[in-house]
Amino acid sequence: MAERVLVVGGGGREHALAWKLAQSPQVQQVLVAPGNAGTADCGKIKNSEVSVSNHTILAQFCKDHHVGLVVIGPEVPLAAGIVDDLTAAGVPCFGPSAKAAQLEASKSFSKAFMERHHIPTARYGSFTDPQEACSYIRTADFPALVVKASGLAAGKGVIVARDQDEACQAVMDIMKDRAFGPAGDTVVVEELLEGEEVSCLCFSDGHAVSPMPPAQDHKRLQDGDLGPNTGGMGAYCPTPQVGEEMLQKIRETVLQRTVDGMREEGMPYVGVLYAGLMLTQQGPKVLEFNCRFGDPECEVLLPLLQSDLYEVIVNTMDGKLACSAPLWHQDSFAVTVVMASDGYPGSYKKGVEIRGLTQVQDMGVQVFHAGTTMKDSRVVSSGGRVLTVTAVRPSFEAALQAANHGVAAVGFPGAVFRRDIGHRAIAHLQRQRGLTYKDSGVDIAAGNKLVEMIKPLAKATSRPGCNAELGGFAGLFDLKAAGFVDPILVSGTDGVGTKLKIAQACKQHGGLGQDLVAMCVNDVLAQGAEPLFFLDYFSCGKLEVDVAAAVVGGIAKACEMSGCALLGGETAEMPGVYAPGEYDLAGFCVGAVERGALLPRLQDVTEGDQLIGVASSGIHSNGFSLVRKVLEKVQLSYSSNAPFGKPGQTLGDVLLTPTKIYSRLLLPLLRSGAVKAYAHITGGGLLENLPRVLPQELTAHLDASQWSIPPVFSWLHKEGGLSEEEMSRTFNCGLGAVLVVSSVDAPRVLREIKAHEEAWIVGSLARKQPGSEPVLVCNLKQGLLSDGNVSSHELKIKQNGDRRRRRVGVLISGTGTNLQALMDQTSSPSSSAEIVLVISNRPGVQGLKRASLAGIQTRVVDHKLYGSRAEFDATIDRVLEEFKVELVCLAGFMRILTGMFVKKWNGKLLNIHPSLLPSFKGVNAQKQALQSGVRVSGCTVHFVAEEVDAGAIIVQEAVEVLSSDTEESLCERIRAAEHRAFPVAMELVCSGSVRLGEDGRIVWGKNY
Repeated sequence: MAERVLVVGGGGREHALAWKLAQSPQVQQVLVAPGNAGTADCGKIKNSEVSVSNHTILAQFCKDHHVGLVVIGPEVPLAAGIVDDLTAAGVPCFGPSAKAAQLEASKSFSKAFMERHHIPTARYGSFTDPQEACSYIRTADFPALVVKASGLAAGKGVIVARDQDEACQAVMDIMKDRAFGPAGDTVVVEELLEGEEVSCLCFSDGHAVSPMPPAQDHKRLQDGDLGPNTGGMGAYCPTPQVGEEMLQKIRETVLQRTVDGMREEGMPYVGVLYAGLMLTQQGPKVLEFNCRFGDPECEVLLPLLQSDLYEVIVNTMDGKLACSAPLWHQDSFAVTVVMASDGYPGSYKKGVEIRGLTQVQDMGVQVFHAGTTMKDSRVVSSGGRVLTVTAVRPSFEAALQAANHGVAAVGFPGAVFRRDIGHRAIAHLQRQRGLTYKDSGVDIAAGNKLVEMIKPLAKATSRPGCNAELGGFAGLFDLKAAGFVDPILVSGTDGVGTKLKIAQACKQHGGLGQDLVAMCVNDVLAQGAEPLFFLDYFSCGKLEVDVAAAVVGGIAKACEMSGCALLGGETAEMPGVYAPGEYDLAGFCVGAVERGALLPRLQDVTEGDQLIGVASSGIHSNGFSLVRKVLEKVQLSYSSNAPFGKPGQTLGDVLLTPTKIYSRLLLPLLRSGAVKAYAHITGGGLLENLPRVLPQELTAHLDASQWSIPPVFSWLHKEGGLSEEEMSRTFNCGLGAVLVVSSVDAPRVLREIKAHEEAWIVGSLARKQPGSEPVLVCNLKQGLLSDGNVSSHELKIKQNGDRRRRRVGVLISGTGTNLQALMDQTSSPSSSAEIVLVISNRPGVQGLKRASLAGIQTRVVDHKLYGSRAEFDATIDRVLEEFKVELVCLAGFMRILTGMFVKKWNGKLLNIHPSLLPSFKGVNAQKQALQSGVRVSGCTVHFVAEEVDAGAIIVQEAVEVLSSDTEESLCERIRAAEHRAFPVAMELVCSGSVRLGEDGRIVWGKNY
């Protein structure tokens, strides 16, 4: 009979465990508690809302739901004795006992154990007195620079100091300042070992050990092992640095010796044993033990496991490892890359939508979810480490490339990841063989692959005069075939400036191609020339084919839009010149114009000529260094909601709007002879581009009230404190092109442009007065200030609130319609409340599903499992405390709370009642109202007191009682009033506008 398995945990490790267990034909279903978006209803795998912190409830749940095996992912439940408690209750559980888990939970115990059993490790001292620890640091005859909090500190309790002073400061931070709480009551000071770190894990049945392939984690946030320490940014397996001989030595001197020692001391170790090792010149030495799978090591180990994981676990628990060791895929390599939230390992934004998950499934890679949840049927981020993208291939290089391609296919704003996972393996492998050009950082094969990818894109831009065939030494263009008689060639070159930095940060590369083509084509067009062909230059430190293909693909598409051929280009891979992930662009356009049609026709431009402005799409591609400076000033990121643009757009989305290409729109007009001059409003803005096409004796008078200024410019002006001159000298301010036409032709030209694009008569030419500027712009300030969008300060209030949101817990028993109203309220950026937890006393109710879909943590505390109300209430209280809840809302909670609970939460407990209290207390309030004949009923939100429905009233809403009302119809209208009143009351309390006074009465105030 197939088993139901429960995996405890909610990260990438637990997703990998569930994924592998679900492959077993002996497993019917895998439940994951609490799980994440990746484990929510995925084939055999689904999430469970059972509380894992209360072992009694968990054991009963396993029995009620016929769970035949529980697999523990993280270390905290193991140290808390979850295996002992479940096993005692008759529920099979995989993992070490609480005593055995001391190997990880107490570094002091672990070091003493290794010393007793002669397991190679760093020299150390264990201390409960900070002064003694500092004395040890300063007097040790070795570099005693590694300071560890002895207890569990979520992987953050290790400080590697640079010198003795820094080590002593770490001791004080841990022991005196309580940086890691009680985990730092004891500190361990260790010798600083030198070498390379590896992770060697094994299954242990208490007697035998079965090693897994060695792996290597990458703790630092940034490429090159720079930046802060993290929980792990990626891993690969197996490590070529650990050969068969060394692995056998590790098995004998570390893994087997540890398991034997634990058994001898009466603490048999059954489960997964993780040894973090340093490969020193004296041999491998233990840095630390973990009592479970590592994360992200688990995500590279399990894909390489050939055996059935369920069978391996059962054999391990049954003591059969010696005769049925697990099998592993040979000649295969696994690489996983972690994608983290912007800001991790510090503060970061949650709720960021993740895209591309369906596309990556077709790439032969596996995405394991970590910090994700479901919201409105979308996968959004909910943690620091969000996803791990794993690839398995026959070679390490192929696995790394496939994993990186998978990362490129998945996207969310601000994603942080490393591109050099396995760099030590690459260095090790290179030492084993001779150098190649690729070893220097230049990948000819990647360049050839890119050329093959872009050949059909270039071919699609073919036009008369050119077939756009790539691959020759040079490109050819036949002017006669293009129809020219007496042409003059016109060339232009440009780049896209620091708009590149924004595109690279947002990982949105395709639009840059249009920017590059537009900047060059629009310049050529200013001479009246038809753009004929285009050449591009793409330079980078390391060629990422997918990124380059996205850029060049954008260039080819823009060439089609502009009517010119993509005739050729250069891709330059220059290691050491550019940082990882950076690249630069340059473009070159050649056009032609018949000799008599060349622009500007300065001799024809005269006083009284009209200026027609053609709309830009926004900033286009100039001024981005100033834009980035403004963003830095107001402390907004590219992933922030844009205070301008369309709803739902981020700042990055709006700023990367591509530059408009005007060739197909304007060429017919330029050839008609109606246009005397055309200025491309590029770098230098309005003030410096118009003079380039005007006679020196004329001045351009522009009236900014005549055209529509995009909101982005109003925002930059306001937030950057930019002067009118700075705006008009740096930006296009909404005009991508300005045409000079006679007053007679102006109406017709404007009409023809407006059939396809926004355009306006924006000014005229006048005789320049002595000392006057060549361009005068009036009403610009009024035009910039007329935009009604919010400032960055208002945006921050909208996004984050001026005050910290108060943490709200909601107790329910059923459908949770009032819960939905509360959730809708807290979704508003201006809300003072944040729902962090929903507890139900009944499993499987609709309200729990509502909360889960909104990304809110849920727990079930089933009242049927408790012998008394006091025990039931005490459990709810513990869960509320665990989530640091500050206000509790009862939303259809059908249990009467004990006086002790109500007293503890006095002034922090709200209830809603379907009548205008003090009338019609208790049950059947609507029925009471109808029977009494009252004409008005309603609802009341009040603080909960020990007496039923007697607490101080916060909000009431009246509902008229109709003569035709039934109990059902009145109930429905009162329920609608509840959905309005309850959120209002919650906001009043959370904002500090209302509180409960010591006398039990309402106190009105602000931010008490």
